[in-house]
Amino acid sequence: MVQRGTFITFEGVEGAGKTTQAERLATALGPDVVLTREPGGTPIAERIRDIFLTSDGITPMTELLLMAAARAQHVDELIRPALEANRIVICDRFTDATVAYQGYRGGIDLALIHHLNRVATGGLTPDITFILDLPPAIGLQRQQSGKTHRDRLDREPLELHRKVREGYLSAAKAAPERVKLIDATQSPDAVHAAILTKYQNYLSR
Repeated sequence: MVQRGTFITFEGVEGAGKTTQAERLATALGPDVVLTREPGGTPIAERIRDIFLTSDGITPMTELLLMAAARAQHVDELIRPALEANRIVICDRFTDATVAYQGYRGGIDLALIHHLNRVATGGLTPDITFILDLPPAIGLQRQQSGKTHRDRLDREPLELHRKVREGYLSAAKAAPERVKLIDATQSPDAVHAAILTKYQNYLSR
């Protein structure tokens, strides 16, 4: 088997602290880390991200297809080449987000979502995924107090955010070897420490 780098993803509801914790882990793991995000990560995928986050009235199916297009570009142009160069890749959101947002929140058939995820990624899956679990009401409160600009997902009803959390909890239950659930109600330092512990446990397997 050809050796490749480690693929780490971060997931969670709005306001869970994914971006902060992804950045902290990247700093902790040293300079040979590729830190990226979805949708986005490449010029083409970032243009799709802008459409995705700013287009009012966009349907769940359109969201799904935009995500698949952005992900295909992202994997082919950035993620897979970095892994093949034996680098660590840390991505803020990946395929689990599509299940949670377009599946549980958007009501799209999960079998279709899993199929499109496989097509867009060429079968690539993360080695380890950290889901930062947080009650959505707390996450939205954090967003309101900490962000000057709120995108259309931030402004959605609380019930839809609860469905997203349900999707993430389902993902954690379905793949316990890959997905590590982190209590994001803790302080940022405590969350970071928990992530480092679980990552060290993963490496020592």
